[in-house]
Amino acid sequence: MGLVDADQVTMLREVLAATGWLERTGEFGRALRASARTPGGLLLVGTPAEDPWHLAAHLDDESRLASLPGLAPTLVRWKPPEDAPPHLRIGLDRLEAARRGETLFVVAEEAAPDPLLERVDDARRTGAVILALEGGDKELQGLAHEALTVPAAEPLVSFDGAQHLVSMAAGDQQERVKRGGLRTRLARLLDTISGPGPDRDAP
Repeated sequence: MGLVDADQVTMLREVLAATGWLERTGEFGRALRASARTPGGLLLVGTPAEDPWHLAAHLDDESRLASLPGLAPTLVRWKPPEDAPPHLRIGLDRLEAARRGETLFVVAEEAAPDPLLERVDDARRTGAVILALEGGDKELQGLAHEALTVPAAEPLVSFDGAQHLVSMAAGDQQERVKRGGLRTRLARLLDTISGPGPDRDAP
């Protein structure tokens, strides 16, 4: 990632703070960090149309950088190829084994299909914590212990941008913020939202 002008990062942070997005994603990220304490017990699942690859990668990074092994997600896929590596071959049957002490994190920009809602309901009944990042799905909201809604018409933060903010918040620790970690990661988010500018492309 290239360098980002400090004024741009400050502006982004101020704008997001003024709209409440930093607060909302911060609360959701803290809830994720608090619940995801068991290594291998954070089950991340999307919809049949889209596995949450990017969020899985972000959470894996945050887990490593913050030394929080519980944040490293287990990516649950709808149709994993049989020849995929073991960690990418985990199917929906893993949700059926969800239990107390584990967290099921559903990422669904579109409405969650009934088979997913049924599995989420079952996981909740067996004691798993349910978190949802969604685009306005009332049924999914009703099943989740914590839900963060990103409306399709939201002008400032895209669904992908919200995933960045949540993963940043989940990995945040006060000492890292003091060392400038938040500034660096907000710079990365700015690149994601607006694309790298001319100066940021320079080596």
